[in-house]
Amino acid sequence: MPEPSSLPLFAPHTDPGPSFSELLRQVSPHQLPGAGAAAGTAPFEVPHGTTVVAIRYADGVVMAGDRRATAGYSIANRRIDKVFAADDFSGVAIAGAAGPAIEMVKLFQTQLEHYEKVQGEVLSLEGKANQLGMMVRGNLPAAMQGLAVVPLFAGYDQHRQRGRVFSYDITGGRYEEQDYQGQGSGSVHARNWIKANWSEGMSLDDTIAVAIRALFAAADEDVATGGPDLVRGIFPLVAAIDADGFRALDEADVEARSRALLDGRERGGAEQ
Repeated sequence: MPEPSSLPLFAPHTDPGPSFSELLRQVSPHQLPGAGAAAGTAPFEVPHGTTVVAIRYADGVVMAGDRRATAGYSIANRRIDKVFAADDFSGVAIAGAAGPAIEMVKLFQTQLEHYEKVQGEVLSLEGKANQLGMMVRGNLPAAMQGLAVVPLFAGYDQHRQRGRVFSYDITGGRYEEQDYQGQGSGSVHARNWIKANWSEGMSLDDTIAVAIRALFAAADEDVATGGPDLVRGIFPLVAAIDADGFRALDEADVEARSRALLDGRERGGAEQ
C-alpha cells in the first residue's frame, strides 16, 4: 500500500489557502522572519543595509542600491546585495536589519510562487505589494527590538503598462509613490538628488544615471552608505523592470557607467 501523504491537512476554517506565509505560520511559525526575537533590545550590533532607490521611467522602473552593510560604526559587509527579483515583473530592495530583510525577501519570493501554483494565476502588482506589506507588519515585534525591515517594492504593471513604486513603514503601511522613492539612512540625500534631476518620460539610460548619481550623493553625506570603490571594484547594484521583465544590469556595465560619472561631473570635470 502507498504511504499516507505527509502533507498537513486543515479544517475549512483554518485552511491557509494560497498564502505560504500563513501556511508557515500554522505548521512552522519559528521559520518566519523575526520569530526568534526576544523581548528587549538587541544586545549586539546587527548588520544593517542602508540606501536603496526606485525610480519610474518611460517604460518601467529602475531599482538600485549601494553595497555597504554597517554594524554600529563598523562596516559589516562591503558587498551585500540589496536589490532582488521578486518574480518576473517585480523587484524588492531592502533597507534595515540585513538578516531579517533577506529572509523576508526569500519568503516573499516563495509566497508569490506558491500563490501562482495554488491559484493558477499571477497576483496583480498591487496584490504583490499588499502581500509584502503583511510580511512587514508581521515583523513588527522584531522591529520593536531593533530589527526593523523597511523595503521598497517596484515592478511593471502589465495591466496599466507602466512602472509603479511602493514604499512601507515598519508597521506594514503601504504607500504608492508617484514617481520615485528611497529608503535607508542615506535616502533623504538620494531623494533630493532624484527630485532635482527626474522628469516625466525619462529614458532608461538617463534614469540609471540618476539612480547611480543619487547613491553617490547619499554616500557623500551619509557615513553608512557605500560609495563606489575603485580599488576593490565595488559598485552599486542596478536593475530595470519593464515589459520584458526584471533584469539586473551586468556588473561591468554598472562599473563603466560609474567610472564615467566619476570622471565627469562628480569630480568637477567635463561631461562625457
